Amino acid sequence: MSRAIYAAVAFFEGWRFMGDATVDGREIGKFEAMAGEWWDPEGKFKPLHMLNPRRLEYVAAQIAAEFDRDRAADRPFSGLRLLDIGCGGGLLSEPMARLGAAVVGVDAAPKSVSVARLHAERSGLDVDYRHATAEEVAAGGERFDVVLDMEVVEHVADPLDHLTACRELLAPGGLLLCSTLNRTAKSFAFAILGAEYVMRWLPPGTHDWSRFITPDELFDLLRRSGLDPVDRKGFVFNPARWEWTLSDRDLSVNYVTASVKPDGPRPA
Repeated sequence: MSRAIYAAVAFFEGWRFMGDATVDGREIGKFEAMAGEWWDPEGKFKPLHMLNPRRLEYVAAQIAAEFDRDRAADRPFSGLRLLDIGCGGGLLSEPMARLGAAVVGVDAAPKSVSVARLHAERSGLDVDYRHATAEEVAAGGERFDVVLDMEVVEHVADPLDHLTACRELLAPGGLLLCSTLNRTAKSFAFAILGAEYVMRWLPPGTHDWSRFITPDELFDLLRRSGLDPVDRKGFVFNPARWEWTLSDRDLSVNYVTASVKPDGPRPA
């Protein structure tokens, strides 16, 4: 069941942020209570700290490939503007800032935003953290080269509307990186039975398996939103080696996708 624990806490992150119409104050409150532990590698978010290097590996590789950047450079993403939807304590935002990107992080939980701001300040990093939603940012007319939408889409009321908002946030030629959960028997066993009822890592009812999204369904939604999917990979926990890996073949539980906004006009 160790694998279930470590997979489940990766899913856990998805409740950090949702659009205005889908925010559940009770769920936000749960994360508010834990906000102070975001940066404790031995605390409640320890499994997420273990997963984060693989997430960063995928994110950095996709950005470098799409924008022809040399990852060996001191600040390879200088000149790129990046939005981290559901930024939490800043576990993805801060590394992106260190790599040179101009980062905006948004989250629906104000205490998480406060923690993120304080940690960035203590780390000497300039990150624009906001208590806001993706829809609010899009309504303000802001556009980004890269949008991170990690573990969010399976929780929103209308995934197509949410992904359309993500597309609107992108500049032409921009890159969306979106991770979520596959709808399989394996994900039901790990994310619901294991995490919620056996190990009690999550409150029962946190996840609705019927709202999980298969990779093919997500690719279809991305296309319908006006984006061009270009890649997908799985995050797999290896209990023998006690580490996460990226997989081209195993997308049965957690997976991540990359999509590009076309340079031409948006679809009607």
